[in-house]
Amino acid sequence: MAKRDYYEVLGVGRNATADEIKKAYRKLALKYHPDRNKGNKEAEERFKEINEAYAVLSDKEKRQQYDTFGAEGFHQRFTQEDIFRNFNFGDIFRDLGFSDDIFSTLFGGGVGRGSRKSQTAGGNFGFNQFFRQGSPGYEEPMAPRGTDLVTDLEISLEEAVRGGERRLGFGGSVSSGGISVKIPSGISSGQKLRLAGKGQTGPRGGQAGDLFIRVHVRDHPVFKREGDDIIVEKAVLFSQATLGTTIEVQTLNGLRRVKVPPGTQSHTRLRLKGQGVPHMKGGGKGDFYVKVIVSIPRNLTERQKELIKQLAKEGV
Repeated sequence: MAKRDYYEVLGVGRNATADEIKKAYRKLALKYHPDRNKGNKEAEERFKEINEAYAVLSDKEKRQQYDTFGAEGFHQRFTQEDIFRNFNFGDIFRDLGFSDDIFSTLFGGGVGRGSRKSQTAGGNFGFNQFFRQGSPGYEEPMAPRGTDLVTDLEISLEEAVRGGERRLGFGGSVSSGGISVKIPSGISSGQKLRLAGKGQTGPRGGQAGDLFIRVHVRDHPVFKREGDDIIVEKAVLFSQATLGTTIEVQTLNGLRRVKVPPGTQSHTRLRLKGQGVPHMKGGGKGDFYVKVIVSIPRNLTERQKELIKQLAKEGV
């Protein structure tokens, strides 16, 4: 059965402060404490649920992990033993005015205040005694999975189009010698590359997490990308747009001669089919568009002015 959201368990919002979380916990712990609910199994389970939620949300690091990965992702990374590590039941219940003999009441003999077996070296009540030991079907939990890591990688438009390989250097849990990253052709800004098992090493020999590389494609000074299409602007003279011409255009694959039909209007797009960015799924490529910008002269000679006037008289 999926666990309830910890914030919902304590009845607080996701932006609740540490004091608000503690206040909510104290109120619920007092309400559902077994000393006040003798023989009420439902209250007993609710009490355990409240303590589990508080053990996570009262710990800054665990709460951050819970907020980052969500309930499902959090429980894939943390066992219940991890959740209750450094959570001192004795201090908490004494603060609430209850005896720590509650553990004997809940889970049988040998777990009371005077039992050394029920405490860790740091004085915290043991996880197994409190929640697991003696439970039907109990199995030793697997070592928790390591945390996923995320890093950013900036690439050029040419690299995004053609693909390639980069070698990244990391410290800590990732090999200091660096790691090779293959960049698939057609990748876009914001997409992530996943390197399985290259994240944080799992506690107690657990499986390593994954490394996610978030790609950012730099803006190009000449080309503009729209999806898998590439657009480049090219200025032509008024006479060229009117009478038609052939122009040379720089594309991703070198210079291309492009025909401008007579009567081409400014901002018309001339299409070069299949000369754009490769599709990451399904094969094929986008298109390359030449956006024609008709250049209007700012400074005319007297002769040019006379010629324009003649054209105006002709209705051009």
